[in-house]
Amino acid sequence: MKNKVILKLLVLLALGSALLVFSAPARAEMYVEGYVGGVQAANADLDFRVRGGIASVSSNNIPGRLDPAVMGGLKIGTWFVKEGFLGFNYPNWCKYLGFYLDFSYHRLNFRNQQGSWVHSSGATGFNNFFSEGNAATLAFMFAGRLGFLPDSEVPFGRLQPFLAVGPGILFASQQPSIRFPTLAVTLQGASDSDATICLAAEAGLRWMCLKNVSIAITFKYRFAEPRFNSSFYNPWVVTNDSTTINPTFHLFSGQVGVAYYF
Repeated sequence: MKNKVILKLLVLLALGSALLVFSAPARAEMYVEGYVGGVQAANADLDFRVRGGIASVSSNNIPGRLDPAVMGGLKIGTWFVKEGFLGFNYPNWCKYLGFYLDFSYHRLNFRNQQGSWVHSSGATGFNNFFSEGNAATLAFMFAGRLGFLPDSEVPFGRLQPFLAVGPGILFASQQPSIRFPTLAVTLQGASDSDATICLAAEAGLRWMCLKNVSIAITFKYRFAEPRFNSSFYNPWVVTNDSTTINPTFHLFSGQVGVAYYF
Protein backbone atom coordinates (compact mmCIF):
# COMPACT_ATOMS: atom_id res chain seq x y z
CA MET A 1 0.00 0.00 0.00
CA LYS A 2 2.80 2.40 0.91
CA ASN A 3 4.56 1.80 -2.41
CA LYS A 4 1.37 2.45 -4.38
CA VAL A 5 0.72 5.76 -2.61
CA ILE A 6 4.30 6.90 -3.13
CA LEU A 7 4.18 5.86 -6.79
CA LYS A 8 0.99 7.87 -7.38
CA LEU A 9 2.50 10.95 -5.72
CA LEU A 10 5.67 10.47 -7.74
CA VAL A 11 3.79 10.31 -11.04
CA LEU A 12 1.76 13.42 -10.21
CA LEU A 13 4.85 15.38 -9.16
CA ALA A 14 6.80 14.25 -12.22
CA LEU A 15 3.99 15.17 -14.61
CA GLY A 16 3.44 18.52 -12.95
CA SER A 17 7.14 19.33 -12.96
CA ALA A 18 7.51 18.27 -16.59
CA LEU A 19 4.59 20.51 -17.58
CA LEU A 20 6.25 23.42 -15.81
CA VAL A 21 9.55 22.82 -17.56
CA PHE A 22 8.26 22.20 -21.08
CA SER A 23 5.61 24.92 -21.09
CA ALA A 24 8.25 27.64 -20.75
CA PRO A 25 9.04 29.89 -23.74
CA ALA A 26 11.86 28.81 -26.00
CA ARG A 27 13.99 31.75 -24.87
CA ALA A 28 14.12 30.44 -21.31
CA GLU A 29 17.21 28.52 -20.14
CA MET A 30 15.72 25.04 -20.31
CA TYR A 31 18.07 22.09 -20.72
CA VAL A 32 18.41 18.32 -20.94
CA GLU A 33 21.53 16.73 -19.51
CA GLY A 34 22.87 13.20 -19.63
CA TYR A 35 25.58 12.09 -17.22
CA VAL A 36 27.64 9.12 -16.07
CA GLY A 37 29.60 8.59 -12.90
CA GLY A 38 30.53 6.32 -10.02
CA VAL A 39 28.79 5.57 -6.72
CA GLN A 40 30.28 4.57 -3.40
CA ALA A 41 28.36 4.17 -0.15
CA ALA A 42 29.29 4.34 3.50
CA ASN A 43 28.88 1.11 5.45
CA ALA A 44 25.20 0.39 6.18
CA ASP A 45 25.43 -1.70 9.37
CA LEU A 46 22.77 -4.42 9.50
CA ASP A 47 21.32 -5.92 12.67
CA PHE A 48 18.45 -8.29 12.05
CA ARG A 49 16.81 -11.53 13.21
CA VAL A 50 16.05 -14.47 10.95
CA ARG A 51 12.73 -15.93 12.08
CA GLY A 52 11.36 -19.44 11.57
CA GLY A 53 12.72 -22.98 11.62
CA ILE A 54 16.20 -23.67 12.96
CA ALA A 55 17.18 -19.99 12.79
CA SER A 56 14.14 -18.63 14.64
CA VAL A 57 16.32 -17.10 17.32
CA SER A 58 19.30 -16.15 15.17
CA SER A 59 20.37 -12.51 15.66
CA ASN A 60 22.76 -11.38 12.95
CA ASN A 61 25.21 -8.50 12.82
CA ILE A 62 26.66 -7.54 9.41
CA PRO A 63 29.17 -4.72 8.65
CA GLY A 64 27.11 -3.69 5.62
CA ARG A 65 29.90 -2.96 3.14
CA LEU A 66 28.62 -2.07 -0.33
CA ASP A 67 30.32 -2.47 -3.70
CA PRO A 68 31.12 0.61 -5.82
CA ALA A 69 28.94 0.95 -8.91
CA VAL A 70 28.65 2.79 -12.20
CA MET A 71 25.75 5.24 -12.41
CA GLY A 72 23.93 6.83 -15.34
CA GLY A 73 21.31 9.54 -15.27
CA LEU A 74 19.27 12.23 -16.97
CA LYS A 75 18.28 15.73 -15.88
CA ILE A 76 15.54 18.01 -17.23
CA GLY A 77 15.50 21.53 -15.86
CA THR A 78 15.34 25.27 -16.26
CA TRP A 79 16.71 28.47 -14.77
CA PHE A 80 14.24 31.25 -13.97
CA VAL A 81 15.63 33.86 -16.33
CA LYS A 82 14.08 37.29 -16.90
CA GLU A 83 12.90 36.31 -20.40
CA GLY A 84 9.94 34.66 -18.76
CA PHE A 85 9.46 31.13 -17.48
CA LEU A 86 5.73 30.40 -18.00
CA GLY A 87 5.41 33.93 -19.34
CA PHE A 88 6.23 35.57 -15.99
CA ASN A 89 8.51 38.58 -16.01
CA TYR A 90 10.71 37.47 -13.14
CA PRO A 91 12.97 39.97 -11.34
CA ASN A 92 16.54 39.91 -12.54
CA TRP A 93 17.76 38.16 -9.38
CA CYS A 94 15.68 35.06 -10.23
CA LYS A 95 18.25 34.12 -12.89
CA TYR A 96 20.33 32.72 -10.03
CA LEU A 97 17.62 30.16 -9.19
CA GLY A 98 16.36 27.07 -10.98
CA PHE A 99 14.74 23.66 -10.78
CA TYR A 100 15.42 20.26 -12.34
CA LEU A 101 14.25 16.66 -12.31
CA ASP A 102 17.08 14.18 -11.82
CA PHE A 103 16.67 10.47 -12.64
CA SER A 104 19.55 8.07 -11.98
CA TYR A 105 20.12 4.31 -11.88
CA HIS A 106 22.87 2.05 -10.54
CA ARG A 107 23.52 -1.33 -8.95
CA LEU A 108 23.34 -1.55 -5.16
CA ASN A 109 25.14 -4.70 -4.01
CA PHE A 110 26.36 -5.71 -0.58
CA ARG A 111 29.69 -7.43 -1.12
CA ASN A 112 30.42 -10.89 0.31
CA GLN A 113 31.38 -10.19 3.93
CA GLN A 114 31.72 -11.93 7.27
CA GLY A 115 29.32 -11.17 10.09
CA SER A 116 28.31 -12.84 13.33
CA TRP A 117 25.26 -14.54 14.82
CA VAL A 118 23.98 -15.24 18.31
CA HIS A 119 21.53 -18.03 19.25
CA SER A 120 19.16 -17.73 22.21
CA SER A 121 20.91 -20.74 23.73
CA GLY A 122 24.09 -18.66 23.96
CA ALA A 123 25.82 -20.28 21.00
CA THR A 124 27.67 -17.90 18.70
CA GLY A 125 29.31 -18.15 15.32
CA PHE A 126 30.17 -16.43 12.08
CA ASN A 127 28.10 -16.04 8.93
CA ASN A 128 28.73 -14.86 5.39
CA PHE A 129 26.32 -12.31 3.96
CA PHE A 130 25.92 -10.87 0.49
CA SER A 131 23.06 -9.28 -1.41
CA GLU A 132 22.37 -8.08 -4.93
CA GLY A 133 20.13 -5.14 -5.78
CA ASN A 134 19.40 -2.03 -7.81
CA ALA A 135 18.58 1.58 -7.06
CA ALA A 136 16.73 4.14 -9.18
CA THR A 137 16.19 7.66 -7.86
CA LEU A 138 13.91 10.45 -9.06
CA ALA A 139 14.82 13.69 -7.29
CA PHE A 140 13.10 17.10 -7.39
CA MET A 141 15.97 19.55 -7.08
CA PHE A 142 15.88 23.27 -6.29
CA ALA A 143 19.11 24.94 -7.39
CA GLY A 144 21.10 28.13 -7.09
CA ARG A 145 24.02 29.25 -9.26
CA LEU A 146 26.58 32.00 -9.78
CA GLY A 147 28.12 33.20 -13.04
CA PHE A 148 31.72 34.12 -13.82
CA LEU A 149 33.61 35.03 -16.99
CA PRO A 150 30.70 36.59 -18.92
CA ASP A 151 30.96 37.42 -22.61
CA SER A 152 28.67 38.43 -25.46
CA GLU A 153 27.61 34.83 -26.18
CA VAL A 154 26.95 33.86 -22.54
CA PRO A 155 26.15 37.08 -20.62
CA PHE A 156 25.50 35.24 -17.35
CA GLY A 157 29.01 33.77 -17.35
CA ARG A 158 30.67 30.74 -18.88
CA LEU A 159 31.80 29.36 -15.51
CA GLN A 160 28.78 28.51 -13.33
CA PRO A 161 29.20 26.86 -9.90
CA PHE A 162 25.88 25.63 -8.52
CA LEU A 163 24.31 24.00 -5.48
CA ALA A 164 21.03 22.04 -5.36
CA VAL A 165 18.95 20.24 -2.75
CA GLY A 166 15.60 18.51 -2.75
CA PRO A 167 13.46 15.47 -1.91
CA GLY A 168 13.38 12.34 -4.00
CA ILE A 169 12.02 8.83 -4.31
CA LEU A 170 14.46 5.94 -4.05
CA PHE A 171 13.27 2.74 -5.71
CA ALA A 172 15.54 -0.03 -4.41
CA SER A 173 15.62 -3.82 -4.40
CA GLN A 174 17.66 -6.43 -2.54
CA GLN A 175 18.05 -10.22 -2.68
CA PRO A 176 20.07 -11.28 0.38
CA SER A 177 21.86 -14.58 1.04
CA ILE A 178 23.23 -15.76 4.38
CA ARG A 179 25.54 -18.73 4.92
CA PHE A 180 26.12 -20.22 8.37
CA PRO A 181 29.38 -22.22 7.93
CA THR A 182 29.25 -23.98 11.30
CA LEU A 183 25.68 -25.14 10.61
CA ALA A 184 26.37 -25.99 6.94
CA VAL A 185 23.24 -24.02 6.01
CA THR A 186 22.87 -21.40 3.26
CA LEU A 187 19.72 -19.29 3.22
CA GLN A 188 18.95 -17.86 -0.24
CA GLY A 189 16.51 -15.01 0.17
CA ALA A 190 13.75 -13.88 -2.16
CA SER A 191 14.07 -10.49 -3.81
CA ASP A 192 12.10 -7.58 -2.33
CA SER A 193 11.76 -3.92 -3.36
CA ASP A 194 10.80 -0.72 -1.62
CA ALA A 195 10.04 2.88 -2.60
CA THR A 196 11.01 5.39 0.05
CA ILE A 197 11.47 9.13 0.41
CA CYS A 198 15.11 10.22 0.24
CA LEU A 199 17.09 13.43 0.59
CA ALA A 200 19.40 14.52 -2.23
CA ALA A 201 22.02 17.27 -2.41
CA GLU A 202 24.37 18.15 -5.27
CA ALA A 203 27.18 20.61 -5.89
CA GLY A 204 28.94 21.17 -9.18
CA LEU A 205 30.84 23.31 -11.61
CA ARG A 206 29.48 23.94 -15.11
CA TRP A 207 31.30 25.33 -18.15
CA MET A 208 29.32 26.77 -21.06
CA CYS A 209 31.27 25.55 -24.09
CA LEU A 210 28.73 27.16 -26.44
CA LYS A 211 25.60 29.22 -25.93
CA ASN A 212 23.51 26.05 -25.85
CA VAL A 213 26.02 23.34 -24.80
CA SER A 214 27.71 22.86 -21.45
CA ILE A 215 29.73 20.28 -19.53
CA ALA A 216 29.50 19.80 -15.76
CA ILE A 217 31.42 18.02 -13.03
CA THR A 218 29.27 17.36 -9.97
CA PHE A 219 29.24 15.62 -6.60
CA LYS A 220 26.00 14.15 -5.24
CA TYR A 221 24.83 12.85 -1.86
CA ARG A 222 21.67 10.83 -1.11
CA PHE A 223 20.24 9.62 2.18
CA ALA A 224 17.53 6.96 2.45
CA GLU A 225 16.27 4.28 4.84
CA PRO A 226 14.40 1.60 2.85
CA ARG A 227 12.89 -1.56 4.31
CA PHE A 228 13.25 -5.01 2.72
CA ASN A 229 11.28 -8.08 3.77
CA SER A 230 12.72 -11.35 2.53
CA SER A 231 11.81 -15.02 2.91
CA PHE A 232 14.38 -17.82 2.92
CA TYR A 233 14.10 -21.51 2.22
CA ASN A 234 15.95 -23.37 4.97
CA PRO A 235 17.18 -26.71 3.48
CA TRP A 236 18.10 -28.17 6.88
CA VAL A 237 14.64 -28.13 8.43
CA VAL A 238 12.68 -27.71 5.17
CA THR A 239 10.89 -24.55 6.29
CA ASN A 240 10.58 -20.94 5.15
CA ASP A 241 12.44 -18.42 7.27
CA SER A 242 12.00 -14.65 7.00
CA THR A 243 13.75 -11.45 7.95
CA THR A 244 13.37 -7.68 7.70
CA ILE A 245 16.44 -5.63 6.77
CA ASN A 246 16.53 -1.86 7.34
CA PRO A 247 19.78 -0.44 5.94
CA THR A 248 20.64 3.24 6.24
CA PHE A 249 22.11 4.35 2.91
CA HIS A 250 24.57 7.23 2.62
CA LEU A 251 25.26 7.27 -1.13
CA PHE A 252 28.08 9.41 -2.54
CA SER A 253 28.67 9.86 -6.26
CA GLY A 254 30.70 11.89 -8.70
CA GLN A 255 29.58 12.40 -12.30
CA VAL A 256 30.36 14.16 -15.56
CA GLY A 257 27.50 15.45 -17.69
CA VAL A 258 26.80 17.16 -21.00
CA ALA A 259 23.76 19.45 -21.33
CA TYR A 260 21.92 20.93 -24.28
CA TYR A 261 19.94 24.18 -23.85
CA PHE A 262 16.86 25.07 -25.86
